[in-house]
Amino acid sequence: MLSLPDSWVWDFWTADDGERYHLFFLFASRALGDPDARHLRASVGHAVSDDLVHWERVADALVRSDPPAFDDIATWTGSVVRHPDGTWFCFYTGTTRGPLGVDQAIGAATSDDLFTWHKLPGPLVVPDGRWYEVPADGGGAWQDQTCRDPWVLPDPAGDGWHMLYTARAKTGAINARGVVGHAWSPDLRRWESGPPLSESDQGFGQLEVVQPVVVDGQHFLVFSCADPELAPRSAPGTGGGIWAARSPGPLGPWDIADAQQLTDTSRYVGKVVTPRHVPGQDSPGALFLAFHDRGPDGFVGSIADPVGVRAVDGRLVLG
Repeated sequence: MLSLPDSWVWDFWTADDGERYHLFFLFASRALGDPDARHLRASVGHAVSDDLVHWERVADALVRSDPPAFDDIATWTGSVVRHPDGTWFCFYTGTTRGPLGVDQAIGAATSDDLFTWHKLPGPLVVPDGRWYEVPADGGGAWQDQTCRDPWVLPDPAGDGWHMLYTARAKTGAINARGVVGHAWSPDLRRWESGPPLSESDQGFGQLEVVQPVVVDGQHFLVFSCADPELAPRSAPGTGGGIWAARSPGPLGPWDIADAQQLTDTSRYVGKVVTPRHVPGQDSPGALFLAFHDRGPDGFVGSIADPVGVRAVDGRLVLG
């Protein structure tokens, strides 16, 4: 588990350099008093581990830029991939003040060693008004411009790279416009926006921190949605938490309306990690990580120990 005495810890993502696991996480000082204030004070921390359980904190990875910049308020959630030339890319969310609230956009930083990061000029991806909600579309009905939580993966056929991210469609019920945003790149530096990979009006105001995963040979999209962003649903008592939708491949299509709820609000931002195989040992199964969100006394803010995850009859089973 990763728990910091002086800071809240929440959204996170991982990377594996072949020898150690790297955890990148959002954090903000507990001196703020109100945990809801953490979002506009978030930076990206960094820790390393040999076993995904015991973490050693190292130098922070990213902080906000000096204004004016697309990330001059805070740096939010992202993902890390490695280019074939050996360069590591950390894609992350930047936030700045917009006409109706907080504008979100996606940028990147590069590194040779996962420890020292250099931001690229950005942003690289912003909401394309042809397909995605921009402030003028919502008329103030939604709190912010939504374009965040990038998950980048290589094209299955070898044709460049895909970015999946949290976005909102231009049309549909205001509280059910959450979709999987999509962009494509030939080289991780130049990005072209495309239409969303899921449909609007599927019951979610937003699909946060999306991750396409394979567990026991079956494809799923793991995402999160909190109580206030859930549209009225057919199942009484359904609350926020972590969700999974089955798919035929890493790029969908996904039946988001039929998504399975994996956790309640006690855990949030689920990530599936497949530990590397150690020669001479049995192959490890997939693991599921999340952060401790809501507890009896409110927000917790720490990374939980991993638990096993497997696929049974088209559904994910934890533990």
